[in-house]
Amino acid sequence: MVEVRWIYEGILCIYALSLICYFIDFVQQNRKANILAFWLLCMVWLLQTFFLFSSLIRESRFPIATLTDSLFFYAWVLVTFSVLMNRLLKTYFMVFFINLFGFFILLMHISLVAKTQSVQSGIRLVDEILIAHISLAIISYGFFTISFIFSLIYIVQYHFLKEKKAIKWIWKLGDLHRLEKVTFWTITIGVPLLLLGIILGFAWAYTENTEFYWFDLKTIGSILVLGIYIIYLLLRVVKRNTAKSLALYNTCAFLILIINFFLFTRLSNFHI
Repeated sequence: MVEVRWIYEGILCIYALSLICYFIDFVQQNRKANILAFWLLCMVWLLQTFFLFSSLIRESRFPIATLTDSLFFYAWVLVTFSVLMNRLLKTYFMVFFINLFGFFILLMHISLVAKTQSVQSGIRLVDEILIAHISLAIISYGFFTISFIFSLIYIVQYHFLKEKKAIKWIWKLGDLHRLEKVTFWTITIGVPLLLLGIILGFAWAYTENTEFYWFDLKTIGSILVLGIYIIYLLLRVVKRNTAKSLALYNTCAFLILIINFFLFTRLSNFHI
C-alpha cells in the first residue's frame, strides 16, 4: 500500500514543477511551458480533490475543523481558482503568484501534519523536507554556476571580437547570442528552484521548532542571492540591458553566491 507521505511528496514535486514552468512562461512568454504548467497544476488539483473527498467520506465531516485541515482546504481553493483563471481569464501573471502562495500554504499543511505525528513516517517526512531544501538550493547554485561560465565565455569572446583577433577555437564556444541565451535560460530555471528551496527551509525550521535566526548570515545571504538574480531577470526582460552589461552583472552575482556558499555558511549560527 502506498504511504500517505509519498502522495504528499508527489503532490509537492508536481506542484514545484508546475511553478517552475509557470515562472519560465512568466519570464520568457513560453507557450509550451505554460501548457505543461497547466496540466501539472491539474494533476495537483486532482490529487488534492481526491484527498479532500476521501477525508470527507472517511470522517463524515467537511475537513475544516482544525488549522491543519483548513490549510489543506485553503490550498485546494487556491489551486481551483488558478486552474479556472488559467483557462478562462488567461491571467498567467497572477496565476504564478497565486500558485506560489498556494504552494506555501500546502507546505505548511504538510509540515503541521508531520509535526503532530509521532510515528516514524512523520519523522521521515520532516527529514525529507530538509533534504529537499538543501537539494533545491544546491541544484539552483549549479544552474547559476553554468550561467556564470557562459557569461565569462561571453565576456572573453566579446573582447576578442572587439579587438578583431581571429582565434579559431573561440568559435567552438558558440556565438554571442547563443551564449547570452543559455545564460538567461539557466538563471530563469535557477531562480524558482532557489525560491522553493528557501520556502522549504522556512517550513523545516518551523516544523522542527528550531530556533530560527532571521538575522543569520546564511539566511540573509541566500535571500540576497535570490534578489540579485531576480534583478538580473528584471534587467534582462524589463530594462533590456545590453548583453555585455548583463554578463558583467552575472559575473559579480556569482561572486556574491560564492561568498554566501563558503564564507556565510562558516559564519552562520543556524546552518552547520
